[in-house]
Amino acid sequence: MQIPFIDLAAAYEAHQSDIDQAIQRVLDSGQYILGQEVEQFEQAFAAFCDSGHAVGVASGTDALLLALKAFDIGPGDEVITVSHTAVATAAAIVLSGAKPVLVDIDPRTLTLDSSLLPGALTARTRAVIPVHLYGQTADMAPIRSFAMAHGLAVIEDCAQAHGAAYGSRIAGSMGDAAAFSFYPTKNLGAIGDGGAVVCRDGSLAGRLREMRQYGWRERYVSAEVGMNSRLDELQAAILRVRLAHLDADNGARRRLAALYNELLADTPLALPHEAHGQRHVYHLYVVQAPDREALRAYLSERGTATAVHYPVPVHLQPAYSHLGYEPGSLPVSEQTAESVLSLPIFPQMEEVQVTAVAQAVRDYYRAGS
Repeated sequence: MQIPFIDLAAAYEAHQSDIDQAIQRVLDSGQYILGQEVEQFEQAFAAFCDSGHAVGVASGTDALLLALKAFDIGPGDEVITVSHTAVATAAAIVLSGAKPVLVDIDPRTLTLDSSLLPGALTARTRAVIPVHLYGQTADMAPIRSFAMAHGLAVIEDCAQAHGAAYGSRIAGSMGDAAAFSFYPTKNLGAIGDGGAVVCRDGSLAGRLREMRQYGWRERYVSAEVGMNSRLDELQAAILRVRLAHLDADNGARRRLAALYNELLADTPLALPHEAHGQRHVYHLYVVQAPDREALRAYLSERGTATAVHYPVPVHLQPAYSHLGYEPGSLPVSEQTAESVLSLPIFPQMEEVQVTAVAQAVRDYYRAGS
């Protein structure tokens, strides 16, 4: 059985008629940039995130960058975040002109270890970006308390956590702003790039809307230096269709993850840990294997595609060597990068496929015992 890591064609086919109608609606409208589709998606997504405002932008990276700029974070400032993340998190900080200050992660949840925040604080610290990783939120209560005590902005990186929850709070509703990506592989994915910044503050949302389009307060007149980062009408129309099915899709991911957990329980793998009181939406199903590369090769031979999120922590990547971190400085992140393996999971995946993947993993360990 050939099992893909993700099947984007199946995601389209699941709602093909509605998506095709949405695309045709945009084509017929003659309005392709910042029209009613974007406005209506922004309203719906803000409501989904239990927040007042959503501002559609061109990508998740731009969402982070614009959020930082909206808080006037730039050269000379520092932003605390994690090294075990997609590099976009750190890239946005650097692009803003600020310096990423990287801390280690909790070994079970693989999200920011809040106990390390005091050691990362300096007079230049302006914000904390907790990354909600693999579909699970960071431990937001202590992060938020620390930020409030020190006057720091909290910008949630929600690129992998559409619909995840921390207690009764949904991802995107717990910080001063939150950045989402709608890259096609995300739980809420476009057919192309896209992103959004979510916030409660209307003034902040207004500034973000100006900044995403050259800083225009009125057309062709820039109130400040902005950029071109607009969610287009086609993507917004597609996202409106898919948002209506997001809860059901997340439910499917959770059911598939529960089956994986059951079938892999007696293997040597460290399985994903869902923290107490949280709702994990399994953007990725990530296990940890000390013999990852051998296991991955075996699964490939058996027809199962896998991935690694992420093989090199940010602080050890060549582009970020200027930050001054040495090997061994973030030991949990480094060990995690050496052992994480993402197994296939997507809403249209069938239980028989999960069973086949799990059986191949079990066969691998049985053969080696």
